[in-house]
Amino acid sequence: MKKLVLTFALVITTIQMHAQEFQGMAVYESKTSTSDFKNRMQGNRDITPEMQKNMEERMKKMFEKTFILNFDKSASIYKEEEKLDAPGQEGGGMRMMSSMMGGGGTFYKNVKSKTYTVDKEFMGKEFLIKDSLPDLKWKMESETRVIGGYNCFKATAVRPVSKTDFRNFRPKNQDKPETVKTEDKDKKTSFMSEIEMPKEVTVTAWYTPEIPVNQGPENYWGLPGLILEVNDGKTTILCSKVVMNVKDKAQIKEATNGKVVSQKEYDDIVVKKMEEMREMREKNRGNGGGMPMRIGG
Repeated sequence: MKKLVLTFALVITTIQMHAQEFQGMAVYESKTSTSDFKNRMQGNRDITPEMQKNMEERMKKMFEKTFILNFDKSASIYKEEEKLDAPGQEGGGMRMMSSMMGGGGTFYKNVKSKTYTVDKEFMGKEFLIKDSLPDLKWKMESETRVIGGYNCFKATAVRPVSKTDFRNFRPKNQDKPETVKTEDKDKKTSFMSEIEMPKEVTVTAWYTPEIPVNQGPENYWGLPGLILEVNDGKTTILCSKVVMNVKDKAQIKEATNGKVVSQKEYDDIVVKKMEEMREMREKNRGNGGGMPMRIGG
């Protein structure tokens, strides 16, 4: 009976999708664990309870976001939900870090051409990242669950991590006693050498064949149904609402403004600028370096 109901639902959805100008909409809630940051703050005697509360509120804003996915049969746009911020709350540094935590810009992907385009603003400059969608080698699992009333199936894959996706990073050796030799302290260190960033992560996705579109949040795609949940390292992206055949259709088009670069080119630009900022901070401190750059500070 369950298979019969699922088959009937698939038939109805397929008929709806073949209607002229089909379009759907899904709302996703993204949340990234901040345990590493909280542990660092609790162990820092220079941070007062009031400062810690303020920093936790700012982190919550960066690490907890709502996104809207508008999709048709071949393409989609994924964008953070616009919110009205209080004056002074969203400075340039916060916008930059928000971008590195998965927000900012409009993520367009076309599953027919297997390409994506995302516009990003970094240090006052507009970039247009155009590249191929990741070739995720999904492994179909036997586990099932229900998400929002939809029957979902589990799939896993291993994907490389972008150098500019800081959701999975953590400061290196912050809780270990100093064992660096005196003569090594004056050696130049890079920004990337002071943080731990995994080269790849194992992704768990839950997709529903009841919505047979090859789409999902961010750059996730390639499954026989809409991806309703993704567990990616420290980040969980969960669909909270789906609307099929929306009346007010969105324009599913890629952005056109900005300097066109590949993902690798953009990553290299960001890492280089972060290194320059780190060196400038150390120079201004006038203490000979050796202090790590504070992300978001």
